[in-house]
Amino acid sequence: MSQREQFAPGTPAQGGFIPLSVPEIRGNEWQYIKECLDSNWVSSVGSFVDRFEHMMAEAVGTQYAVATVNGTAALHVALLVAGVQPGDEVLVSSLTFIAPANAIRYVGAWPVFIDAEPTYWQMDPQRVQEFLEDGCRWENGALTNKATGRPVKAILPVHILGHPCDIDPIVALARKYNLPVIEDATESLGARYKGQPTGCLGDVACFSFNGNKIITTGGGGMLVTDNTAWARQARYLTTQAKDDPVEYIHSQVGYNYRLTNVLAAMGCAQLEQLDDFVATKRRIAQTYAEALAGVVGITPMVEAPWAWSTFWLYTILVDGAAYGLDSRRLMGRLKEVGVQARPLWQPVHLSPAHQGAFTVGGSVAAQLNRTGLSLPCSIGLSLEAQQRVIAACAYLV
Repeated sequence: MSQREQFAPGTPAQGGFIPLSVPEIRGNEWQYIKECLDSNWVSSVGSFVDRFEHMMAEAVGTQYAVATVNGTAALHVALLVAGVQPGDEVLVSSLTFIAPANAIRYVGAWPVFIDAEPTYWQMDPQRVQEFLEDGCRWENGALTNKATGRPVKAILPVHILGHPCDIDPIVALARKYNLPVIEDATESLGARYKGQPTGCLGDVACFSFNGNKIITTGGGGMLVTDNTAWARQARYLTTQAKDDPVEYIHSQVGYNYRLTNVLAAMGCAQLEQLDDFVATKRRIAQTYAEALAGVVGITPMVEAPWAWSTFWLYTILVDGAAYGLDSRRLMGRLKEVGVQARPLWQPVHLSPAHQGAFTVGGSVAAQLNRTGLSLPCSIGLSLEAQQRVIAACAYLV
């Protein structure tokens, strides 16, 4: 059977199902978790929690790290320690998973959705500048959105798909207007911006270790910062704001956001393999880029000259007119031949959950949502399986 015949409509899948992105469990995970079970240190106190925090701080290049139950909890606490209050506004990427926008609402604030730039698909620094300089007014040491009358209090760029934002101009604008920068580095652990790890580029940063991330603890998250007071407050808030180590005294409303020792043990084992995982992701990305570059209507994702991307989810853009199928039809046809693919997120400024929020631009994010498709890129993806994906993309039309 020729490759074109193999991928013809109605032809049964050959070679088994290829998932989009699954965890890679091959290090000391079993050993470390067994140590927790054998010692009975399974809850939110234990040596692996401390070890995981120290390893993350070292990997990212910050002084402090505070482990949390998931990445959204880390974002929630980061906004609190950064001083964001009800009625404030926070600039955030529109092309992202919805979690950072939700976290902004958790603290009673409002997102201001910033469009993506078209080349690397990250928060557009030019749009940030236009909004802060033309869409806001500076009075009595405070910045206010002219359109809504709400105070602007922080910027939350999201490094999506493993590629860093062009964050220097964003940080420069934040410093000009006295705004903290909260990085959502969830998808970019191991990535670098101008030689620096993502996560140490702003004032505080957050990570997630969900099952499909570069490293996983099943669930889990982390807040990292160089700010001593913020780290102390984050640790306090994530442990129910306990004021006394023995007496049950609480002067603030806290949260049950502490990571368990069992999951931290898995995190330690996973983090030990981060460099190898990133190298594998980059190798998979290079193979896709070289193979798909000649397919008419498909644009492989690119890496900025100032970036070192992890290519967390390898994503292509599909020009339906040139390729013959749009991204959703291609996704459906891939499914028929046993290949899982996924579109990019609905831009959050279009989400019914966030109606009423202010938006700057939005057309680029909407276009990327319509044309983007993520392909299988698990760390354990074999070359044979990847070649099947490539062949399917090349012969489905």
